[in-house]
Amino acid sequence: MMKYVHTNLIAKDWRKLSDFYKTVFGCKPIGPQRDLRGQWLGDMTGIKDAHIEGEHLLLPGVSDNGPTLEIFSYPEIIDSDKAVNACGFAHIAFEVDDIENIMNLVAQEGGSVLGQVVSNDYGDFGIGTFVYVKDPEGNLIELQRWER
Repeated sequence: MMKYVHTNLIAKDWRKLSDFYKTVFGCKPIGPQRDLRGQWLGDMTGIKDAHIEGEHLLLPGVSDNGPTLEIFSYPEIIDSDKAVNACGFAHIAFEVDDIENIMNLVAQEGGSVLGQVVSNDYGDFGIGTFVYVKDPEGNLIELQRWER
């Protein structure tokens, strides 16, 4: 068996970031909040005295079995710049009905807009409209709308 389970975001303030995704994208918390520590966690992460806190959020448009967005915080985190063209995971994407409204909500909730709203005709697939935004901690999010 193989199943995609979750995407993890490490947050400076997991509660604040989790609230952002709940408010802007309608994500729902599932399962208990996590407060994990112990030798097993240090062995798994390679971080001495590792301690993580956070929760899993059910993403909009998926079943109750996930996948989820896992938002965790460590007491000590490494800060890094994130860019659309950086190597590794770049962004998560949400299809929305009203890009302008969600862009405004992102900004209202502490995020920011990265680029301009653009549209492109993909032939039989439809016309896609896109923009990149950042959550309050700088993680990249692609907003998209399709006209078919």
